[in-house]
Amino acid sequence: MPEFSDAERAAIWLSLRIALVSVGAALPPAIAVAWLLARKNFPGKALLDAAVHLPLVLPPVVVGYALLLLFGVRGPAGEWLDATFGFRLVFTAEGAALATSVMVFPLLVRAVRLSIEALDPGLDEAARTLGAGALDRFFTLALPLIAPGILAGAVIAFAASLGEFGAVITFASNVPGETQTLPLAIYSATQTPGGDATAAKLAAVSLLLALGGLMAAELIAKRLRRMLGR
Repeated sequence: MPEFSDAERAAIWLSLRIALVSVGAALPPAIAVAWLLARKNFPGKALLDAAVHLPLVLPPVVVGYALLLLFGVRGPAGEWLDATFGFRLVFTAEGAALATSVMVFPLLVRAVRLSIEALDPGLDEAARTLGAGALDRFFTLALPLIAPGILAGAVIAFAASLGEFGAVITFASNVPGETQTLPLAIYSATQTPGGDATAAKLAAVSLLLALGGLMAAELIAKRLRRMLGR
């Protein structure tokens, strides 16, 4: 079994922590946006749909640069956060989590939206005619039925978070022990003389985590479908 240095272990654990935080932060708004896009018709819906999916088609560096313009120390949001709370996102682990959240947000929205669109609208209508309110119908009827899609999407987003590179390095930089995630550590190793062994070792860890995430997503979805009788 390969041994890891303190810096390598730090990069692995930081990647796991940032992935967990980014998915946890992105999931609630992703469910809300997915429900809005799946069940509501309103002016500008197509524009919102396109904006949500932009991170999938834009180069990640562009997303990171946009975050830098918005949340950098001279950006409107970043300057306000710094002046009001003394809090900076740029070049921090929190900033890396923000960049990762933005990149995986469309994956979450897509997975949840597909689950919502697969629901039988008649179930919601029947619950409404029986007097159930909107929140009651969502939490007691819709949410359990779309849970497989939510959890599968969350696991896939978690696995994707572990591999995010461009947006993170542009917005949060590559600071060992602070923002150097697993992909950034691999990149640094490839730029270091004699770092091929380190890069290969970390790449193997990244591959195993990604495969584990994808397999877990499928197993979770299947188990939940069996529990729900679907």
